[in-house]
Amino acid sequence: MFESINNKKVLLTGATSGIGLEIAKLFAAHGASVGIHYRENDFTAKLLLNEIQDLGVQAELFKGDLLDTSVRDGLVSSFIERFGCIDVLVNNAGACFDYQHFSTLKEDSWDKTFALNTKAPFCLSRDAFNFMKNHDGGVIINITTVAVKYVGASSLHYTASKAALDTLTRGFAREGAKDHIRVNSIRCGVIETAMHSKIPGYDPENFKKRVDMIPIGHAGKPIDVARMALFLASESGEFITGECFSVAGGD
Repeated sequence: MFESINNKKVLLTGATSGIGLEIAKLFAAHGASVGIHYRENDFTAKLLLNEIQDLGVQAELFKGDLLDTSVRDGLVSSFIERFGCIDVLVNNAGACFDYQHFSTLKEDSWDKTFALNTKAPFCLSRDAFNFMKNHDGGVIINITTVAVKYVGASSLHYTASKAALDTLTRGFAREGAKDHIRVNSIRCGVIETAMHSKIPGYDPENFKKRVDMIPIGHAGKPIDVARMALFLASESGEFITGECFSVAGGD
């Protein structure tokens, strides 16, 4: 079912933890060559690199903060220089820098959130798109959130940035269809990752209440999102573009 992933060249941002880590491992397990982008965790990045290389597939590390324009604007070209092409781009890196009611939210937090969650994926997608349209197409997958349907007051900046990314998905997909560039979003529900507890203002009781609201009865796991990404990048998703898929347990 996923044989078409073998030998594909995949650039994945935010690849050393949570959802990104599982996507990297799952793609590599199906024979993809993986560009592992990460911001600062050298130890985990090297462990992942060794694990993937032990599978007999190519992997390279790309360290850098996507809030740094020089990192952002050079990432796709650096990947292509090392791998020779780019078949799949997964825009996974993202963050909510704080839980803060919009009435007291600082402008800097708004700007940083949009710079990482919307502007960086736009720039990376633009660069990948320009290569793909002259090289038989490709796949772009954006990791967004099911929270765009609910919009909490204390995460409005984060949700708005991801809703904007969904809009980018549709725009790139419509333009890319004629060049066989497929672009889709995965809207994640509540997924068991360390991201939640690292955000200033995190309340474990509120998090538990949120999990209790999920129709399927529990939080998701990173592998659940990784499997959807693999499906969309493979031949199985050949006739799918411009869509936003929820992996959210019924939310």
